[in-house]
Amino acid sequence: MSKRNKKIWNGNVRDAALSILMEIEQSQAYSNLLLHRTIETYRIEEKDRGLLTELTYGTLQHRMTLDYYLEPYVRGKLDQWVRELLRLSVYQIVYLSKIPPHAVVHEAVEIAKRRGHKRIAPTVNGILRAILRNGTRSLDDLPEGIQKTAIETSHPEWLIKRWTEQYGADEARAMAHENNHPPAMSLRVNQTKTTPEEAIALLESDGIEAIRGKVVPECILSLNGNPAKTDLYEKGYLTIQDESSMLPAIALDAKPGMKVLDMCAAPGGKTTHIAETMGDEGKVYAHDLHPHKLKLITSNAERLGLQSIEVHAGDSRDLLEQYRPETFDRILLDAPCSGLGVIRRKPEIKYNKNESDLESLAAIQMALLETAKQLIKPDGIIIYSTCTVEVSENKGMVEQFLKRHSDMEKIPLPHLIENEKLSMEDDFLQVLPQHFGSDGFFVAALRKKATH
Repeated sequence: MSKRNKKIWNGNVRDAALSILMEIEQSQAYSNLLLHRTIETYRIEEKDRGLLTELTYGTLQHRMTLDYYLEPYVRGKLDQWVRELLRLSVYQIVYLSKIPPHAVVHEAVEIAKRRGHKRIAPTVNGILRAILRNGTRSLDDLPEGIQKTAIETSHPEWLIKRWTEQYGADEARAMAHENNHPPAMSLRVNQTKTTPEEAIALLESDGIEAIRGKVVPECILSLNGNPAKTDLYEKGYLTIQDESSMLPAIALDAKPGMKVLDMCAAPGGKTTHIAETMGDEGKVYAHDLHPHKLKLITSNAERLGLQSIEVHAGDSRDLLEQYRPETFDRILLDAPCSGLGVIRRKPEIKYNKNESDLESLAAIQMALLETAKQLIKPDGIIIYSTCTVEVSENKGMVEQFLKRHSDMEKIPLPHLIENEKLSMEDDFLQVLPQHFGSDGFFVAALRKKATH
């Protein structure tokens, strides 16, 4: 981190947001992890956390729109931190009605004085005052089409173009707009300990209002407060997990006593969900490439009181060195992917990814599927899932795999709850963020045919 970004917290929320935005830009750090680390490291008070989160995510989410608004007022090249400060300021002026515009300008000028040389502050002041005086140009001036959707939703044109080709212009536009809305706080109820109804009542006694989820029976949605700070969470009654991320474990339909493999398990949300659906009876082998991430799975399992999980580090493409063929009754392959379904949680993804990234993942996804095929028993089921909306990583990948293997077949997902919000096509489940305000997710079930 440069000297100008080093002091990330000095009691000034906007200064902290600027430092976070700069680190995301320079290091391609994940916004959610960096924000969490900043809040914890500097023990930022509750009253400041909301604004810090809003400023960080809002400026990131609307970056291209903010640049569109700034463009007529900027002459010459700006240092990156100055451009980021202007984006942060214009975001507040345009999107946050509770903050007086003159206060935004004053704060930006003070930050410019602290961080830059003496000519920077007048430049920042001049640009922002011109915007207050003249306003921002209208997005309606742009002709309808991919470019307009890209700028008004702050998504790269190549991404809007792909989504338009794959889902049509209306769905592409709806998805891009939905990605700029904050996600709901969804929780999975540990049904080895309690029921959704009881969990809702217990949260209410802690002053937290919660309702049933929209699709998954064991999901509840928190409408206020912080459930992670409750005794209910500490005692293992709840796990924080996006609702669509709960679908793969339900699709897996693992039964008590089964031997189950979770190939790409960290941080363990799906692993522990599988163990819960099995009543913690049987064995769940959780593997992940990154050894340091296994601690998350272990600590979550301990908090939830689950005994059936065994964790291992290593490349899951090499699991045949560890297990005999046809060992497992069920396998979950939640494959490494582009993550284009979780842009709401990590807005920087849409700026950091490019089309070649999608191609580079294909070989890994296929190699993992090939390994899973050898490890699954006859009549056993593999669930292939991703947190992306990219067809080549989802339906395209599975269809390519099935063409290679006549002894594998896709099967319907009848045990996923019948719900109009779940869009099934050709026995594949593709959730888009706008379907029920959850992450984009894909789920397919594959069965190895038994030879008689």
